[in-house]
Amino acid sequence: MDPTRLTNVEDARRAAARAVPRALFDYVDGGADDELTMAENVAAFRRISLVPRMGLGRVVPSLSVELFGTRLDFPVLLAPCGFVSAMHPDGPVGVARAAASRGVVSVLSAVAGRPPEDVTAGVRSAGAVGNPMWFQLYAPGGRDEWEGMVDRVAGLGYSALVVTMDTTALGNRERDRRNGVSAQMRIDPRSAALLALQVASRPWWAARMGAATITARRGAAPTGPTVGLVAAGGSPFTWDDVAAIRTRWSGPLLVKGILTAADAARAVALGCDGVIVSNHGGRQLDGAPATMTALPRVVDTVGGSATVLVDGGIRRGSDVARALAVGASAVLIGRPYLYGLQAAGTAGVERILDILRADLTRTLTLLGCPDVGELDRSWIE
Repeated sequence: MDPTRLTNVEDARRAAARAVPRALFDYVDGGADDELTMAENVAAFRRISLVPRMGLGRVVPSLSVELFGTRLDFPVLLAPCGFVSAMHPDGPVGVARAAASRGVVSVLSAVAGRPPEDVTAGVRSAGAVGNPMWFQLYAPGGRDEWEGMVDRVAGLGYSALVVTMDTTALGNRERDRRNGVSAQMRIDPRSAALLALQVASRPWWAARMGAATITARRGAAPTGPTVGLVAAGGSPFTWDDVAAIRTRWSGPLLVKGILTAADAARAVALGCDGVIVSNHGGRQLDGAPATMTALPRVVDTVGGSATVLVDGGIRRGSDVARALAVGASAVLIGRPYLYGLQAAGTAGVERILDILRADLTRTLTLLGCPDVGELDRSWIE
């Protein structure tokens, strides 16, 4: 489809539902159990009012922020997501290229379906040599596995490492089960047979994904973990692992999945440079607090000593403004850019970023705030 027809994230969501088999759409769109936490992530933003200031004239706001010494064009990162290689032929390489083209950071997941070498090569071939990329670590195989991966991505130039703490088991994602999808989320002859009707209903996707899936499966083996291994529990990270990773990784280190002030403080005490307030998009523990409910406590505890990021429920640029006003340095989005990817590939991801940037610019202009760096709790109630 023509991505310029998308006017907001919900448009992209509807387009994605038409573009890919239902199982793939539901994998992105769904959450755990009754999807209460997933819905609350969105609702929590709506309870925060923005407080504009009048009589300041027309402001032309600056959106640029700095994270770990890197200047970003605006404070939105693309979160690490699994199974991206099956969403569209452009896959994780296309996502990284979209981020580079818009001057922001993409975080490659170890379970995205393509090896980090492919993604860095793809970004460089697009001419974005200096664009920073982060890597999200999973290691169900234990210490030997994560040590090798840490060294590997360091050698490839990934600038920051994200350790996800909230996958001790896979959440109860009932949409996936109803669609006959295994925890491994593989597209192979067996799963294709189970999902034949869905795949047949999307002939464009089926035709385009054939060659891309073969390529991804050939390249994915060196990445180590698969979604299935993570789902089975494997060897989830402990705080001792975080301490050991800190000694091996010299760049910025963040932990993701933080919802309490105590856990945030422990991460910082172990030498982490940042924390990501996240409940995995409501895909793990249903009933966990919304990220915007947890964010103020985390910011008040560690905001002066570590970078605090947040994800979950962000659908508009005004949501980005709310998160920054509470105290986050930037936000990460997952579902919004995956909807764009499913609908229109790399161009769809770029369109989502353009929409959010325009939204944020308009929001700050209407607030009378000249710079995202000036957002604090005086701008909200």
